[in-house]
Amino acid sequence: MDKIPSVDLRDFLSDNPERKQKFVNEIGKAYEEIGFVALKGHFLDDQLVEGLYGEVKNFFELPTETKQKYEIPGIGGQRGYVGFGKETAKGFKKGDLKEFWHFGQYVSDDSKYKQEYPDNVIVDELPKFNEVGKETYQMLEKTGKSVLRALALYLGLDEFYFDDKIAEGNSILRPIHYPPITQEPDDAVRAAAHGDINLITLLMGSQGKGLQVQNHNGEWIDAIAEPDELVINVGDMLSRHTNNKLKSTIHRVVNPPRELWGTSRYSIPFFMHPVSGMSLNALENCIDENNPKLYEDTTAGEFLHERLIELGLIKK
Repeated sequence: MDKIPSVDLRDFLSDNPERKQKFVNEIGKAYEEIGFVALKGHFLDDQLVEGLYGEVKNFFELPTETKQKYEIPGIGGQRGYVGFGKETAKGFKKGDLKEFWHFGQYVSDDSKYKQEYPDNVIVDELPKFNEVGKETYQMLEKTGKSVLRALALYLGLDEFYFDDKIAEGNSILRPIHYPPITQEPDDAVRAAAHGDINLITLLMGSQGKGLQVQNHNGEWIDAIAEPDELVINVGDMLSRHTNNKLKSTIHRVVNPPRELWGTSRYSIPFFMHPVSGMSLNALENCIDENNPKLYEDTTAGEFLHERLIELGLIKK
């Protein structure tokens, strides 16, 4: 496979059973074969996307000392700002050439997760930044819920199997800024090869070269979406839960050609997480003689904590 498949969520949301099943088959097959799709028909409109990119650029153009005000100690980077080079991919020593922001779940004061999740961080200098971030978060969460319903059907589960597991889930919206490269990177790249931690990732901003996916032959292929598409991939949590039937694929963001070193890149992934108590134990119908159980039993919360230590965001 030399490119990622494209699917249309409107097929799944239609009243036509054949179109709905077509989407289920297409996305399931893609996630078994390469773990990535480009998705049309999502719930983000052009105006919202344009507004978010404008606010994100405004934030990252703020002076470094202003941005550092929003770097919150002791929470493993779960909310607010994380400075340049502070995240390191699992197995790598060099920090990635990026800075980023985290919007997290929005819960009511009486939610049982109110104490578990840090509060979102408000940027005083940009009154619309948090407003547009929240709206984007909720539209991507809505899109992700529909994708997981399709995957539940593909796996032979009830269509709404994931609904209660992602309701008030620990999902993260991460606007990333890859600044211009000003000197020889010394083996560091914008984002080293990695798999995502979560159930699925919905990515805005993959219209140009940079994001690459490793296919089953070990070849790196460009994951380029059309302007109206999101790139959506399987994360390690969903891969574990399905006993690797759905593949969490290694991917990376490579440095641009030297003539483009002076340019910034912006990318906005939404990491869809369940609630921390969700069991990631392998589904019984994904285990058989030819596919023995691959992973130890764990919960989403335990797995996330372990991986944040590996990424250097939480210190032992």
